[in-house]
Amino acid sequence: MKIALMDSGIGLLAATAAVRRLRPDADLVLSLDPDGMPWGPRTPEDLTERALAVAEAAAAHRPDALVVGCNTATVHALPALRARLEPGIPVIGTVPAIKPAAAGGGPVAIWATPATTGSPYQRGLIEEFADGVPVAEVPCWGLAEAVEHADDAAIDAAVAAAAGLTPHDVTTVVLGCTHYELVAERIRAAVQRAAAPPLVLHGSAGAVAAQTLRRIGERPAPGAPADGTVTVLLSGRAGALPAPALHYAEGSVLVAASPAR
Repeated sequence: MKIALMDSGIGLLAATAAVRRLRPDADLVLSLDPDGMPWGPRTPEDLTERALAVAEAAAAHRPDALVVGCNTATVHALPALRARLEPGIPVIGTVPAIKPAAAGGGPVAIWATPATTGSPYQRGLIEEFADGVPVAEVPCWGLAEAVEHADDAAIDAAVAAAAGLTPHDVTTVVLGCTHYELVAERIRAAVQRAAAPPLVLHGSAGAVAAQTLRRIGERPAPGAPADGTVTVLLSGRAGALPAPALHYAEGSVLVAASPAR
């Protein structure tokens, strides 16, 4: 079994690690776009063009499925990616976990990039899945970029700024950017209020990994031999994980895997 994941940068690490936990025997293809990152400031048309190129580089390795490990790319490029690759290769997008977060009754804060915060896409998800639940949209200026570069000082500053915008009565935080899942515990520490119930964080990685296996008719086998290989593509070229990826546990786990055969 071979599963490909794509993103402009290391935001795909959270979903990759989740897939690896469920199926340590799966071969992984990680397709990044260092030549075109960041994707966020690009026009939807330009982003879609970059995403298609990254996806096609991964598709050349004949994966059983392709995960779009990026919220922004899912919003703008998922229809084009599915039109290009399906039904031959199922394409799984990443959607903020607003539905399960709202099921807890709230109040909920959605941490997202400034471009996503207040967007029709996010507002539509709130209206569909969180009707009647108090929801605060929190723009996280510079957090994805700080995580991408493993800049601890910048991460702490961005997390503190977003925490300052988060209402004090919030009980649940949706991590609306895949990069944020790599620093989830730092976010928890910044938002958790004294004497309040434990803060609940909702990311997308686990659900995306489970959906990927369902789409290809496979079951989780966390006890399988950990012999899955890892192939890294950098704007279509064979390469290695960017150095900042090793700053996070999710990246270190992948480096320990065997190289692609």
